[in-house]
Amino acid sequence: MKDTFIEDLLGAEEGKQFDGFFLVLSKQQRTTKSSKPYLNLILADKTGQMEGRVWEPGDPRIAREFERGDVVKVRGCVTRFDDRCQIKVDQLRKAQAGETVQTDMLPATLLDVNELWRRLQETVESLTNPDLKQLLQALLDEPEMARAYREAPAARQLHHAWLGGLLEHVMSLLGLAEKVAAHYPLLDRDLLLTGVILHDIGKTRELTWTTGFDYSIEGVLLGHIEMGIDLVEKTIAGLPDFPDRLRTLVLHMILSHHGKLEFGSPKLPMIPEALALSFVDDLDAKMQAVKSEFDKAAREGKGADELTGKVWALDNRQLLNSRKWLGEKSGDRE
Repeated sequence: MKDTFIEDLLGAEEGKQFDGFFLVLSKQQRTTKSSKPYLNLILADKTGQMEGRVWEPGDPRIAREFERGDVVKVRGCVTRFDDRCQIKVDQLRKAQAGETVQTDMLPATLLDVNELWRRLQETVESLTNPDLKQLLQALLDEPEMARAYREAPAARQLHHAWLGGLLEHVMSLLGLAEKVAAHYPLLDRDLLLTGVILHDIGKTRELTWTTGFDYSIEGVLLGHIEMGIDLVEKTIAGLPDFPDRLRTLVLHMILSHHGKLEFGSPKLPMIPEALALSFVDDLDAKMQAVKSEFDKAAREGKGADELTGKVWALDNRQLLNSRKWLGEKSGDRE
């Protein structure tokens, strides 16, 4: 049974000894500036991730056969380097069957997935365009898709990278999209909401989440945009008399949702609904990245007057928690 979590180690004193089970996200052979070889690991569980270092890779107490995606049992201690907590690994072996459970190893949404799914279905029912409603129902009512849509992360690392992250991200976007559609009458609400629900549906095929968050082979070769287009086109092909022009607009929403060519969009948004989708998608991803950094800083015990480290997902900028800096607690107001 797992009783030591990453969040416990991030706030621990240097030198703290521990035993614990962790998921291996990365395993790399490296050398120091003095050419001394060492093994660099990224170890994770549902509470976060942490760098680990094996300074004596040839030590018989360090298993040789483990790989990325394996769960391992680690004995070591907490150290600090460049003001960051790390794990000095003294012993390591692969976990045996039954020693751990997936929900301990992989982060998961803190929200109620059943409630999120109910609200998603209510949104689909609220559409007044019968063709768009039929398309969404045909996709989401398929049992395997329903399971994957409820379980999938929204990304491997950047934002909403946890079980249920895709559904949580989509529901957040739907809340934003409803407000934007109400504010701008030129937007077709049904088309915008359909784009929100379908824009990342390819991630149910692009990503895997059995032992960790990674890309499927097809995901690496094709990407979630192409895979989403394929899913939607095949579904539309099975619907009688789906309007050709509406099909074109739905596919354009998926193709252009990254907003810019340099961000991986095959096409720039060229209709109002696609433009709005790209903006709310980018906003939600960035705000979640900010929240994750603030949560990490809190776990590490950083004070109100300290900036975060550089955040790669936000152009390597540092962040300041303005509410904390002004003396407000996160729960002071809605």
